[in-house]
Amino acid sequence: MSLEIEDLTVTTSSGRRLLDGASWQVPAGGRLGVIGESGSGKSLTAQAVLGLLPEGMRATGSVRLDGEELLGKPERALRRIRGRRIAMVFQEPLTALDPLMSIGKQIEGPLRLHTGLRGSAARDRVVALLDMVALRDHDRILRSYPWQLSGGQRQRVALAMALACEPEVLIADEPTTALDVTLQDEILTLLAGLIEDTGVSLVFVSHDLPVVARVAEDLVVMREGRVVETGPAARVLAAPASGYAQDLITAARSVTALPGRGGPPSDPPEENR
Repeated sequence: MSLEIEDLTVTTSSGRRLLDGASWQVPAGGRLGVIGESGSGKSLTAQAVLGLLPEGMRATGSVRLDGEELLGKPERALRRIRGRRIAMVFQEPLTALDPLMSIGKQIEGPLRLHTGLRGSAARDRVVALLDMVALRDHDRILRSYPWQLSGGQRQRVALAMALACEPEVLIADEPTTALDVTLQDEILTLLAGLIEDTGVSLVFVSHDLPVVARVAEDLVVMREGRVVETGPAARVLAAPASGYAQDLITAARSVTALPGRGGPPSDPPEENR
């Protein structure tokens, strides 16, 4: 299923524009990277897509999932879409997960809500999801609480929850920012494999261009609430049309390799594959 936003604008109650006419689309099975510095509007775009804008903000324009307009839908209708058709992985799973609920119950939650699975059928699906994200110690993980797991394990749990109901679109909002470099490699490798295996469309939001370059086929570059460039990742990285994108790429290449000029990113360590 495709996700398309057109002329998406977010304003505050005072009329200030935080997002100004953003437009982009990700086709079925596509991998779109949304890149920009803090405050560029990339995470705000993701929140608007899901109808999760903070109180006092208003979105106008269009957000279409396979042609169905989402913007303006009542909250009850959006609840049936979130987690079922569009799922999201947040930057910091420790705050996204409920510290008072076991991992097993948290992964089972979306299944109960959207698919009606109960009992042994739900547990079998939860175990299959843990296997999918390479968490093999099922009994321990299911009994654990978020604060008893490592950062990498929590992010894998967040991925399992997001994929539980086989969504059509997965939005990953800075999913590796809170992790160290080794864990970043593990999660990115895992995510790439999951996208290939499930065929879900991916929107990967980040300020880290080398990270986005590893998973995205197409790029959207944002600055100060506006889209300043879009296009295939290979073209944008090799020959950016906007000065801002050129500055981002130059800065990224000063500290790491990127596809295009400067060569591909290095492979993850053998133990993380």
